[in-house]
Amino acid sequence: MEHENRKSSLMEVVQMLFTTSEHTNYFFDVNSDCFEEALDRFAQFFVKPLMSADATSREIKAVDSENQKNLLSDAWRMRQLQKHISAERHPYHKFSTGNWDTLEVKPKEKGLDTRQELIKFYKEYYSANLMHLAVYTKDSLDKIQSLVENKFQEVQNTDRSNFHIPGQPCTSEHVQILVKTVPIKQGHKLRFIWPITPSIHNYKEGPCRYLDHLIGHEGEGSLFYILKTLGWATSLLASEGDWTLEFSFFKVVIDLTDAGQEHMHDIVGLLFKYISLLQESGVCQWIFDELSAICETMFHYQDKIPPIDYVVDVAWNMQIYPTEDWLVGSSLPSKFSPDLIRKVLDKLAPDNVRIFWESKNFEGHTDMVEPWYGTSYSIEKITVSMIQQWMQSAPNEHLHLPASNVFIPTDLSLKDVQEKAKFPVLLRKSSYSTLWYKPDTMFSTPKAYVKIDFKCPFATISPEANVLTDIFTRLLMDYLNEYAYYARVAGLNYGIDHTDSGFLVVVIGYNHKLRNLLETVVEKITNFKVKPDRFLVIKEMVTKEYQNFKFQQPYQQAVYYCSLILQDNKWPCMDRLEVIPHLEADDLAKFVPMLLSRAFLECYIAGNIEPKEAESMIVHIEYIFYSGPCPICQPLFPSQYLTNRVIKLDKGMSYFYLAKGLNPSDENSALVHYIQVHRDDFLPNVKLQLFALIAKQQAFHQLRTVEQLGYITKLMQSNYSGIRGAQFIIQSTEKGPGHIDSRIEEFLKMFENKLYAMSEDEFKSNVTALIDMKLEKHKNLREESGFYWREINDGTLKFDRREAEVAALKKLTQKELTDFFNEHIKVGAPQKKTLSVRVYGGQRTSEDEEKNEPNQPNRVKIDDIFKFRKSQPLYGSFKGCHGHVKL
Repeated sequence: MEHENRKSSLMEVVQMLFTTSEHTNYFFDVNSDCFEEALDRFAQFFVKPLMSADATSREIKAVDSENQKNLLSDAWRMRQLQKHISAERHPYHKFSTGNWDTLEVKPKEKGLDTRQELIKFYKEYYSANLMHLAVYTKDSLDKIQSLVENKFQEVQNTDRSNFHIPGQPCTSEHVQILVKTVPIKQGHKLRFIWPITPSIHNYKEGPCRYLDHLIGHEGEGSLFYILKTLGWATSLLASEGDWTLEFSFFKVVIDLTDAGQEHMHDIVGLLFKYISLLQESGVCQWIFDELSAICETMFHYQDKIPPIDYVVDVAWNMQIYPTEDWLVGSSLPSKFSPDLIRKVLDKLAPDNVRIFWESKNFEGHTDMVEPWYGTSYSIEKITVSMIQQWMQSAPNEHLHLPASNVFIPTDLSLKDVQEKAKFPVLLRKSSYSTLWYKPDTMFSTPKAYVKIDFKCPFATISPEANVLTDIFTRLLMDYLNEYAYYARVAGLNYGIDHTDSGFLVVVIGYNHKLRNLLETVVEKITNFKVKPDRFLVIKEMVTKEYQNFKFQQPYQQAVYYCSLILQDNKWPCMDRLEVIPHLEADDLAKFVPMLLSRAFLECYIAGNIEPKEAESMIVHIEYIFYSGPCPICQPLFPSQYLTNRVIKLDKGMSYFYLAKGLNPSDENSALVHYIQVHRDDFLPNVKLQLFALIAKQQAFHQLRTVEQLGYITKLMQSNYSGIRGAQFIIQSTEKGPGHIDSRIEEFLKMFENKLYAMSEDEFKSNVTALIDMKLEKHKNLREESGFYWREINDGTLKFDRREAEVAALKKLTQKELTDFFNEHIKVGAPQKKTLSVRVYGGQRTSEDEEKNEPNQPNRVKIDDIFKFRKSQPLYGSFKGCHGHVKL
């Protein structure tokens, strides 16, 4: 808390923390030239924390604001309900996040000062012998050690022993229960929870990893495969969760269809039948060995991650594992122990289970309320004999163990590509496709990245077409699942996603068997047939997703409305929700041939693949779709190439759009204050980026820390298909979006003065910080490919963007930044273009929001988004037709 306003020359510092049941983890990252100063400030928190009265008060309000944000989140509500139904004497039972009542009101009622209690807590538990520190920097180990010893030597050591949570949170009265509860969102879930001994004590044996691999498997013969085939479930996850060193839980979470909701007893029976199968089959060494081999390959070829994530992981591991496993953790299960696996398996028994059943169907049929989130629920006791009866009456399906995994890579060699291209090259171009190719020149891993973007003009012609394309892509994933799940387990991931212009096929992972998976995906597309039973399941799932849009956070709704206003080819969610009830399997069967009848493929292949391999893949796909014995596609006419066009706001105008929050129970309001600036170009880009870098921390401090407008407070750059801008995003329980909008303008006036007063040294320091950020290398193939794909997808094709923008930054003057601010950002600037999207919640009304709106000729209310879109000019697209690129 005490470092809220101490940024100065540290520039872009990210400092955060999180707390779990047993640990608190503090972490930060900073540009390397400021590391020593930042580390000193970081150390001082542990040496001499201020915890001032005003900072404490602000933090209590921030905690309460975060809690307000979470009150209507099913994830938070269900987690607290599970904690609530446990032994009251146990710490697990408690409310774990805090709010105004627990941190301010109740302490005062007891005569306690929260700040003094914080200081007391610090003195009692913050002892050096309980702390572990991980540091990641480019300096030598000797220098790092000297630096750390110097900065942290004064951290007090009171020789405290580790905090232990005594006893188990669940007694006999908290198991063998069925809890029926009412969620916020549409949908049904079954959660099975068994208290178990924490497997962290046997991390090399990995008993829970073995069991969640089998119970959570999705291949043929698995529990999920049977439930899916019966039309009863859409997802199943199995894992250990909520674990500490003293207690833990094994969880199975199943998302149910409406039909599955009616077959709850059968589903419970099938789960326990599968557990019985595991007991009867015995613990299989070949399964453990296969899993161990997959884990070992993943560990040795794991992607490099951002340093801030790495130090968090290592510091966490240091608390738990012996020194030799600090870098490995539990990544490498290597000791086969059937006895340990059986011990955990024996705990997954009917007499030890807690079942939580979530459904809107239980509204009005519960008799208890969880106190912190207001979740309605009821509890019934279930006996072993009841579950045995459900097992006997469950369908007699052929449950069996998975087959051996054919996707495990055995060729992990690196290809010797002769031409080490620094940037993607246009390897191939035809009337059917373009292929961009980038060999791996940085990461030296046996992995590849393939994206094929199907540009299908018929996908965008109507809301019905939009929805049918969405269902089509999900059905493809559904059809592939039991086969391709093995690929996911082996580290070869794939996806087929609906886009604004058609659909996107992505395959990422070990290159050895990537082509096998890709060709199977292509085969599923070309031979697609609608299965009416699966259509109904997917339609139901999509309908609920559309319905649940109204339960998104208000700031997410505001971001959605902003994009709907600005993007010319975007269909509104409400239109999709209106048309989906009328769509049937026959409609999809007729639509898919039309969808695929005209298409253009934009392809990107990168990584450990030779140019001839990459070209061969695309030639094969072209042959299947366009020129083989049964072609289903034709090339696009020039008039059919799709472009992403963005609405051009008028200079000097300030637009605002009001929307009532879609969830009447949500008291939060939100604002997106968007400033449209320019079409992508290096020099204005870096001016905008530098403004955002300098203003970001000041905005957070003023609007969130000082004015306490809301827990969610962001200033960020925006990029709509190459149209650049800046946007403030704020969500608040206390203040309406109109008030927040006025505070942003006041902040910009205050920032204007600070910008004018900025010294030359401070300006140069900011420029240097931004250059350092741009020169940071990509961490892994996925990150690099994402960067280049954005250039391809937007049509900007500036693959040398970072180098060019660094060159522009080195020439940038302080006056140019000030002139840029005065022209585009400054309040009242004649060239400025703003759009405020205001989502108001609770009891607020549009009249409340408009009554204080200044009556100025340049302020325009948007009443109808689509009339507004039609009335405005559009920016030119970078994309144009496919002829915008040359070999």
